[in-house]
Amino acid sequence: MSNEFSFLDAVAQADLVRRGEVSPEELVSAAIAGIEEVDPEINAVIHPLFEEGLERARGALPEGPFRGVPFLFKDLDVPLAGAPFHAGMELLKSLGHRAKANSHFSDSILAAGFIPIGRTNTPELGLTVSTEPAAYGPTRNPWNLEHSAGGSSGGSAAAVAARMVSIAHASDGGGSIRIPASECGLVGLKPSRGRVSLGPQYGEYWNGLVGNHVVSVSVRDTACLLDCVAGAHPGDPYGAPPPLRPFQDEPGRDPGKLRIGLLNELPGRPGQLDPQCVAAVSDAGRLLEELGHEVALAYPAPLDRHEEQMGAFLSIVGAWVASSLNEWGTEVGREITEADVEPGTWILAQAGLAQTSAMLVDQLKWLGRFTHDMAQWWESGFDLLLTPTLGVPPPRLGWLSVGEDSGAAMGRVLSVMPFTAPFNLTGQPAVSLPLFWSDQQLPVGIQLVAATGRDDLLLRLAAQLEQARPWADRRPPTCVS
Repeated sequence: MSNEFSFLDAVAQADLVRRGEVSPEELVSAAIAGIEEVDPEINAVIHPLFEEGLERARGALPEGPFRGVPFLFKDLDVPLAGAPFHAGMELLKSLGHRAKANSHFSDSILAAGFIPIGRTNTPELGLTVSTEPAAYGPTRNPWNLEHSAGGSSGGSAAAVAARMVSIAHASDGGGSIRIPASECGLVGLKPSRGRVSLGPQYGEYWNGLVGNHVVSVSVRDTACLLDCVAGAHPGDPYGAPPPLRPFQDEPGRDPGKLRIGLLNELPGRPGQLDPQCVAAVSDAGRLLEELGHEVALAYPAPLDRHEEQMGAFLSIVGAWVASSLNEWGTEVGREITEADVEPGTWILAQAGLAQTSAMLVDQLKWLGRFTHDMAQWWESGFDLLLTPTLGVPPPRLGWLSVGEDSGAAMGRVLSVMPFTAPFNLTGQPAVSLPLFWSDQQLPVGIQLVAATGRDDLLLRLAAQLEQARPWADRRPPTCVS
């Protein structure tokens, strides 16, 4: 970019194209220059699609709302026909694997007028909360290069935080949109289950835990993008309640006086929440009160069932990892062995294989009861729940590695995500917002959770908070110049 474009959000970039003040080719060329400038330090973009992007920019583009805006796809969950698709796996990298077809999500991104210019780094199969795959090495946090950018959408989040692009694809099965958004100082919305189709490749993934969306600089980008990708397709097993109006109309609408529960402790287990995370959520609570909302120390009692939640979560994930290795084995024409994957991936797959089908169904039945019990809190008079996004500030790279003690490593991973995974289990919409920075000047996000289908309410309140305490002008030390 000359690189003033890099400090605009996607809506503003698209508006420049619409008014004829800049061409798509200029935007793409500038984004490529930004990637070449800072990505060697960050390692976010692992599959450049620069020539393809420039060729698309010079051609006829759909007259979508984001016509001409550069975009990055995470190298997981969403295939882009003809582009590399390695899912963080060394095996697929060595084979030069490429996607054979688009998904509904990637088709929607292209129809919106976006121009893909690369795919971003992700942990192997998206199975941990820091982006440090053996296949491509760690993605570094632009706020401090010794720290994690989060996972599993860490590559996308680091790229947006460093302003290589203004918006990028992310996906979330246990917090993988919200975790990197928190660690990189971005907006990260996990939409309601069924809001965004996973087809045609999948009806659901991880039994409904996984969803696709983006990480972005602004609430309005997140809202407008949701209009582009939302909607069920024939054959989808879920469908979220239709919105009353376009999501892009929600930012700026008065959310009214809301009743918000605040959770500032680790529910259902011993241990102390990191003081920086307590400070972040307390600060957000005060800001919400200043904006006229009622904030009370309260949270859904079912969140105390921590061990049962993690049991269900790991049961589902383990079964799907085992299935995924079978699926990739079919794709590459041979069985996937322990030597083909990272230790953590193999441990999860073996745990999945060790459970019986009846054991998995037992967990799914428990999950159904848990989801219904959780919903009662929102029916009891609370509009939203406020929590820290994470249990710790952005950790140093390497802290989450498996090493020789896999149990301790799993404990560290779960310590990062006590507030995100429960809402993958229930399918509720949740957003991480960058309202607070730690004493070490690292982003520490706060999370807002709504009842199923109330993505609109989250967007209204998120925009109100963004207006009250703008964050877009904050620049990390490693950033496009």
